[in-house]
Amino acid sequence: MTEKFTFRVLATDGKARRGDITMPRGTVRTPAFMPVGTGGTVKAMYMDQVRALGSDIILGNTYHMMLRPGAERVARLGGLHELARWPWPILTDSGGFQVMSLAQLRKLTEKGVTFKSHVDGARHEMTPERSIEIQGLLDSDIQMQLDECVALPAKDGDIEKAMELSLRWAERCKAAFGDQPGKAMFGIVQGGDNPVLRERSASVLKAMDLKGYAVGGLAVGEPQAVMLDMLEATCPVLPQDKPRYLMGVGTPDDIVKSVARGIDMFDCVMPTRAGRHGLAYTRRGKINLRNARHAEDPRPLDEESGCPAARDYSRAYLHHLVKSGEALGGMLLTWNNLSYYQSLMQGIRDAIEAGRFADFAAEATEGWTKGDLPVL
Repeated sequence: MTEKFTFRVLATDGKARRGDITMPRGTVRTPAFMPVGTGGTVKAMYMDQVRALGSDIILGNTYHMMLRPGAERVARLGGLHELARWPWPILTDSGGFQVMSLAQLRKLTEKGVTFKSHVDGARHEMTPERSIEIQGLLDSDIQMQLDECVALPAKDGDIEKAMELSLRWAERCKAAFGDQPGKAMFGIVQGGDNPVLRERSASVLKAMDLKGYAVGGLAVGEPQAVMLDMLEATCPVLPQDKPRYLMGVGTPDDIVKSVARGIDMFDCVMPTRAGRHGLAYTRRGKINLRNARHAEDPRPLDEESGCPAARDYSRAYLHHLVKSGEALGGMLLTWNNLSYYQSLMQGIRDAIEAGRFADFAAEATEGWTKGDLPVL
């Protein structure tokens, strides 16, 4: 295994890319979906399950881990990999999005953000340097710059101001990160729903010669068409030989359409959150197990799935678990959902290698559009 951080594009099909990100802790096959382990756990899953489903990398969250149990404590306990029993790659986000969306009484300055914790009201300061320091204490393999994420819709002036601040913070994060063999810091393209600002942000970040680039500030309520337009404006500006990460995305349809525009990495709470709320993702689209029509349905979610949660349990039983508030219901549906997401990613990778990505995308879309089979 290499001691360096490297990225190779192994095959292309249109703008879709099949690649490998290699790090000391393992290789990430791209396009990749990263299950979200916000507080050091992928909710309702064992880590060996997550790995067995095909996950090469998971995401951890700087904001939540700094509040509890605390980054310094995690470092004393051997780092996040050791604490969570996940010896493979981990990407940590910067905490910026959570500071902007969850924290109370925020004050934003050139230096950083001061805020009160949503957990206990304690006051904290998050600067670009502190964000990188925390991510280092967690010992993550890919670390994200601190940025300011503006909620859409917003005025162009406010979007530009946040974008320019994020670029200055990127320079400070790069300096704080320094040279760490085998690890990487990614910059984050901002610019809201303005393609000119997106292109400018991407161009400036490209000149910083970072090891990877993320597209942030999307999937925050804007229509899918807007998100895709921003990707079409951004991806051509970014280096061809560096990984591209679309943050916080998304639905299976979002992922397929974003891969078609050149994105390599994704994360989203959707499959785990949906599972805990009774919603299953399948090749036939979404299935709401809360619906009464499943109460006496003996069929599994998907008889052809390789995942026991999808193949071996009846819809009637899953419906019962969900309606009864049993923890096992959320566990089984989360297992199913992450299995479906990872099988989708494997299908995408195989299709790009075979030069049939457009056909694969059309077949997947047809399955979602047709929807679930009728009750017998």
